[in-house]
Amino acid sequence: MCARATRRSTTDGDTPQARASLVAGAADLIRRRGLNATSIRELAKHAGAPLGSTYHYFPGGKHQLASEAIQWAGAATASFIASALEKGDPLAGLRAYLKLWRKQLLDNDFRAGCPVMAVAVEEPSEVATGPQDAAAAAFRSWIVLLADALHAHGLPTAQARRHASLVVAAVEGAVAISRAQRSIDVFDDVAAELTRATGAMLI
Repeated sequence: MCARATRRSTTDGDTPQARASLVAGAADLIRRRGLNATSIRELAKHAGAPLGSTYHYFPGGKHQLASEAIQWAGAATASFIASALEKGDPLAGLRAYLKLWRKQLLDNDFRAGCPVMAVAVEEPSEVATGPQDAAAAAFRSWIVLLADALHAHGLPTAQARRHASLVVAAVEGAVAISRAQRSIDVFDDVAAELTRATGAMLI
């Protein structure tokens, strides 16, 4: 998912798994270094794949691989959010999401953030906007999931959408600030306020 992209060896000859490993590896490197500072060669090396096989699976090169990596990360995060909301409690889902992000920041010593955010804040390529389009779609999907859960618990549609947008924006911003400061303090402050505000809305 967005908070934890993992990579596996691609030397087993299993084409679907090898391709999937390249996508996951690319997401992991992007969340650490950003997209514009990363070459297709570095993405292949990080995923443990030959450069030739990378172009075989992704003839569109770096931007095709990056687009699929962001789609993968966005879908993985959406899946986590949906799973956390399965019990029908938006507050419990929010707490699970915040807990996961907090753990990831501490586990990687603030060295990695969210690949979706990393791509979103960079200047789009003049020849390929796929990664940015994928990032925009990922953010929309997370907001819709949270908004639908809040609406199902009685919030008017517009209010649910606004609050879901606030949650996603606040969490992504808190992750970025935590990485810059190498401290969990701001993240904890944001998490506490989001939890308080969400709980108050659902009373």
